[in-house]
Amino acid sequence: MSPTPGQRRDLGAGCHAWILGAGHWGENNTGLVVADGESLLVDTHMDLGHTADMLAAFATLTEENPVSRLVNTHSDGDHWFGNELLDDGDVEIIASEAAAAVMTAESVATFQTLWHRDDRIGDFVRDRCGHFDLSTITRAARPSRTFSGELTLDVGGRTVELLEVGPAHTEGDVVVHVPDAAVVFTGDIVFAGAAPLVWHGPVSRCLAALDRIASLQPQVVVPGHGPLTDLRGVERARSYLEHVLEHATRSFEHGLSRADAVAAVDLSAFADLVEHERIETNIDTIYRELDPDRPVTTRLEHFDHMAEHLGFRPNEVSA
Repeated sequence: MSPTPGQRRDLGAGCHAWILGAGHWGENNTGLVVADGESLLVDTHMDLGHTADMLAAFATLTEENPVSRLVNTHSDGDHWFGNELLDDGDVEIIASEAAAAVMTAESVATFQTLWHRDDRIGDFVRDRCGHFDLSTITRAARPSRTFSGELTLDVGGRTVELLEVGPAHTEGDVVVHVPDAAVVFTGDIVFAGAAPLVWHGPVSRCLAALDRIASLQPQVVVPGHGPLTDLRGVERARSYLEHVLEHATRSFEHGLSRADAVAAVDLSAFADLVEHERIETNIDTIYRELDPDRPVTTRLEHFDHMAEHLGFRPNEVSA
């Protein structure tokens, strides 16, 4: 199982990004802020192989400026399961308190089983993420420091701002702002070239998070997935979410089921984006906002809905 190739990008002013593949499912971006005698890393990858490749690509930068801090932008496994390779006691791992609460050993173990399921969830995961190998992960390297709200770090004399913008995409999303470089690492608040995904919501918080990023006036936006972008990528994500929110709200008010709302949505204005199966989760999230008594959909149920959307085999009893 060969790792997906990545590309190191110099963003200027000592900031760098590792752009993994085309940014599809699991192919997240990571970042590095280099300062005087130390560096800060933004996120790791879903498995140890891809994380090792990223660290090797940054090695010429970190040899004299070793990574002293690692910031995990949120709790999705593709942004932190690779932490194990930096969990040696010399690196402080930082996340929001809300994200850290769900970054558990159980979440790693549960995700490791998905590749082995004999149902359409397993088919979906293998199809989308078959190039990742979680079998070598031995422990959940959880954050050693948490915060809520905002946290300003001094990294070798440089200011790095951690801004909690969740709950939005997940329970505790954080964006990383490097003011002197005009760079923002957004985590999965921004997807470039792919449909946004709102696991947790509310969508209003996602829109507010996008506004917060725009207010920083970055010259470079490093999305959680996909190619480097700028404020145009932020606005594109906002347009998609506004469109879906309007459609889902109108559908709910007219009594449509979630499935009927999904079937009726018009995404032709966003035909250039990929991974439109995420509309299943996005509309479900909005319906849950509109009806607080609606049962919470589990992550596995979301995967099942998206697998069905894509036409994977009919549901069967899973292993």
